[in-house]
Order: sequence, then structure tokens, then C-alpha cells
Amino acid sequence: MAEMRDEYDVLRQTYTVLMLHFIEGMKQSEIAKRLNLSTSKVNRLIASGQKAGMVKITIESPFQRLMDLEKDLTRAFQLNQAIVTPTVSDNPETTLQQVGRAAANHLLETLHSDDVIAITGGRAISALVDNLAPEQAYDVRVVPLTGGVQGKYYTDVNHLAMQFAEKLGGAVSLVHAPLFAETQAQRDVLMAMASIRDVFDLARRASVAVVGVGGVEASGSGYYDSIPDADQQGFRDRHVAGEFIAHLIQADGSLADVPLNSRVVALNPGDLAACPRVIGVASGAQKIGPLRAALAGHYLHSLVVDETTAQGLLDLERS
Repeated sequence: MAEMRDEYDVLRQTYTVLMLHFIEGMKQSEIAKRLNLSTSKVNRLIASGQKAGMVKITIESPFQRLMDLEKDLTRAFQLNQAIVTPTVSDNPETTLQQVGRAAANHLLETLHSDDVIAITGGRAISALVDNLAPEQAYDVRVVPLTGGVQGKYYTDVNHLAMQFAEKLGGAVSLVHAPLFAETQAQRDVLMAMASIRDVFDLARRASVAVVGVGGVEASGSGYYDSIPDADQQGFRDRHVAGEFIAHLIQADGSLADVPLNSRVVALNPGDLAACPRVIGVASGAQKIGPLRAALAGHYLHSLVVDETTAQGLLDLERS
């Protein structure tokens, strides 16, 4: 009976110490003073209580729905990581800036000096660059994955690469060539030029790539607007689902059989297969189909989207 009473007293004292420490947030020294115990005894009681399974810790997030979406995206599309931002505004630009900020933070969490960062152009990458605020300089090099687009200064890949490198404190290499050549032969000549070939060779060895995806609908598509008029017809007939690294892709992620793909001055999507970190950034309902196509092609390791886009992706996959 005495042994049972002694055990009860120890458990009661352990329970009291655990409640004061984990629930009321008291320090071990404060508990020792309050209960007239030594600090070492308080420490032993906490340790024995944890070992006995008396402490159960549950962490809840006010944005649990976003955490659930991230898990669902990761499982559904075999991603290493998914980041979902709340959709709190009807303004698409506000939502895009939130996604850009999350993508910028995600990049900085995994960035190292000596990294080579390969990027595409586009509004999503522009939003990332706008929100890039590193706390230190990184000795990195930023390189384009594509040629440039005339008249798209603030979303042009060369402009963004320069801004990107400047904010990180690194260096930049540029591709002085248009996104689309007039013929396949001209494209082959451009890709063979040393100044362009060397940059693309560097991009192939990138340690991280940050990419957007493009829609192929006339409404709201920056990529569609950049396509020569003669090539804007017949996308549906060729089963084009979206754009990835300036190449038109089908729903399964494979390259579409369209003449435009033979004139693109850019890395082939398959050239990123050796890159260990490919981060996709997108926002908006018009990006759901293109994103699913890029994910079907297994081009992305991480994905940063808003919750409406994330839910749309999952709904499309389930259907």
C-alpha cells in the first residue's frame, strides 16, 4: 500500500510539473521555486513524464485547409513540396503577388552560394522577383532558359534575370536572341552560336530552376500574345494543353506536334531532367490545365500556387 501511495505521489507531482511547464509556460527554475524543488528534480520529472507518455503535443494551424491542400497536391502529383497561399482577394494581381512572395521565400529557404539559377520569363516569375528580399548576398549566377520577347520588358526573361541577380547580389548571363526564330534552320543557327550555346549549357547544369507555365487561350495569356499571329491558330486541333519553357505541351506533358516548337530558342523541357530543384510558380484558373500538363510530364519538384488554383488542380485530377 505504501509503495502504491508513493507511486501516486510521484505521478501527481509529475503531472503538476508538466502542467506548469507545458500548459502555463513556466520555466523549470520558476517551477522549482514554486514547488520548493531543485531545478534538477524538476528536469527529471519532466523527462520521466515525457518518457511515460504523459505529454501529447498537438500543433494546429489557422490555415489548416491550406496544409491539407499541400499534402493532397504532394501525394497526387508526386511532388517533393507544395506551397499553397490563401486566396483572399478577387483581384488576380493581389493573389499573384502573394504567390510570388511565397515562391521567393521558398527559394531563399533552399538557396546556397555557388548555385546556378535558371529562370523563365512571365508574370509569375516577375511577381517572385518583385517580392525577393534576401537578408544576405548570395554568390549565385542567374541564367535564362529561353530567348527574350520584344515588347514584354517587365516580364522578359533577360530583364528578370538581371533583377534577380541584382537582388541576390550575384552575377547574370543573358541570352541575346528572340524567343521565336522565323524558321527551324534559323533557330538551329542561333542555338549553335557560342554566346547563346554557352548560356544554355550553363542552364542545363543549373542547381535550381524557377519556372512559370503558360496558357494558350487568347484571354489573359502573356504567352499567347507573344506568339506570331500565323501560329495562333489550330492549338485545339493539335491537343495543346499549355506551355512549358516556351514549348507547347499536350495534356500528358509531351511536346505537341506543332511547327512552332521547332522554332523555339529555348531549352527543351527534358533538358531540366538533371536539375535537382525545379520550382513551378503559377496563379489563376487559366493555369490549371497547363499546370496539370506540366505535372503529368513530371517536370516539377515543387509547386507554389494559390488555394483556388490548387483546388482546381485536384478537382481536375479527380475527374
